[in-house]
Amino acid sequence: MNPSPAAAEMVLPDLAVEIRDLNKSYAGRGKRPAKQAVTDFSLEVPRGSFFGLLGPNGAGKSTTINIMAGLVKKTSGTVKIWDCDIDKEERRARCAIGVVPQELNLDPFFTPYELLEVQAGLYGVPKPERRTMEILEVVGLADKANAYARALSGGMRRRLLIAKALVHTPPVVVLDEPTAGVDVELRQHLWRHLRELNARGTTILLTTHYLEEAEALCDRIAIINHGRLVACDTTRALLRRIDNKAVILTLAHPLQDVPAALNGLHTTLSTPTELHINYRPSAGAMQGILDSVRAAGITVADLRTDEVELEDIFLQLTTGSSATAAQ
Repeated sequence: MNPSPAAAEMVLPDLAVEIRDLNKSYAGRGKRPAKQAVTDFSLEVPRGSFFGLLGPNGAGKSTTINIMAGLVKKTSGTVKIWDCDIDKEERRARCAIGVVPQELNLDPFFTPYELLEVQAGLYGVPKPERRTMEILEVVGLADKANAYARALSGGMRRRLLIAKALVHTPPVVVLDEPTAGVDVELRQHLWRHLRELNARGTTILLTTHYLEEAEALCDRIAIINHGRLVACDTTRALLRRIDNKAVILTLAHPLQDVPAALNGLHTTLSTPTELHINYRPSAGAMQGILDSVRAAGITVADLRTDEVELEDIFLQLTTGSSATAAQ
């Protein structure tokens, strides 16, 4: 998809989203006390990135997204979308962002073509500049252009929500739990379309509870907990934070107990023919492990490693009382 003439004239910013010292508090009602949803939250989303915003329920993700989209008024701080301040340049900021909500908010009596035409009209896109069929082609719904939305499958409806967010050619697209409730096959299908969208230059900000989704798609990830930023780094750097790995040895001959020669290692015998050894990759311990196994007279039939997953870092950073804000 080609950018609109207005977008082409803009000097491309280094940051697609820039949030500084964002705070949002909700006033108490009745017996319910006031709630601080977001506290001193700062975030930078580089232009062209596939950025993940993770956090447990109630962490402040939806509040932050709604502030970006102009649906919730912030208490303090600054938010810029594509270098447009959401307070000082409200119209331009809203035109720079497309939000894909978690809820399926589609009119069942409209066709995908009609829904995109209406959405384009709401954004003031002139008819000659609308790219309805092109967008439907991008999300794989061109053959369903004239089918009623109520006849679409769950995965197709998700893609139609993405299409609605693209009608005004926003340089930034925010997806709030885009694969919630869809099966594995449909999730993989959506992943492919999101990668293609990002490859075309669109900056994507993704919130998800599927940590494997963030690990597979995102080049950078921020983690928010209790309204505060607790981590923000490249996905690869985050995965390196836990210096722990396991090597699993499948043994040619069963063992009853862990040999004494391996007592100095963090070793467990999960089955008579499977030996787990935990080690720290930064210590370069693999050669020593293999030497110890060989010295113990153990014949190895197979070997595999168990890598650190994003879920390990997520749990480490979001469990416990409070976290220190990331720099």
